[in-house]
Amino acid sequence: MSAADLDYVAPKECDKCPRLYEFIRAQDAEHGDWYNGAVPAFGSREAEILIVGLAPGLKGANATGRPFTGDFAGDTLYDALLKFGFATGEYQKRADDGVRLHNLRITNAVKCVPPQNKPTADEVNQCRDSYLIDELKSMTNLKVILALGGIAHKALIKTYGLSQAAHPFGHFKSYQLQDEITLLDSYHCSRYNVQTNRLTVEMFDDVIKHLKTMI
Repeated sequence: MSAADLDYVAPKECDKCPRLYEFIRAQDAEHGDWYNGAVPAFGSREAEILIVGLAPGLKGANATGRPFTGDFAGDTLYDALLKFGFATGEYQKRADDGVRLHNLRITNAVKCVPPQNKPTADEVNQCRDSYLIDELKSMTNLKVILALGGIAHKALIKTYGLSQAAHPFGHFKSYQLQDEITLLDSYHCSRYNVQTNRLTVEMFDDVIKHLKTMI
């Protein structure tokens, strides 16, 4: 894996959110072979498309050190990205599996794994103010942001200074964030959403396929 594959937006040992920092240190004591830190983004800042998830999964990105890698949500996401040409290689649930992204970058609204996958509002705001805002500004070619889930959507709406009431989250809804950047929403590709058919694989494939028409 080259240095260009993973982009360290936040330092691995970030301690800006004490609850998350202590939770990760506890995981490190129990699972010393896991990544256990603020997870870097995957893909180039030169990309025109950015996918924003909620936060690293405990046994997924927190363990592997790459967004959406090693858990059910990653299986669904990378299958779709490979299917529609946004990625090449063979996804093997490891950060060193050789998968490459094309014109697309993946990050999270919260860089560190939260207990029960539920960050607090203060933690979302802290990570947004500390890292997400600058990350978005650094993507000078950005045209489309895909928000996976309501928390990512709300973080992005707040980042661009828009009204939450006027821009509610909804699957396959889209909004203009500024002149050349469009936000597209999708239900999160989590195990719960897929297994309850809130989000089918076909529905998610349609979202990823639609990205091609937006750039």
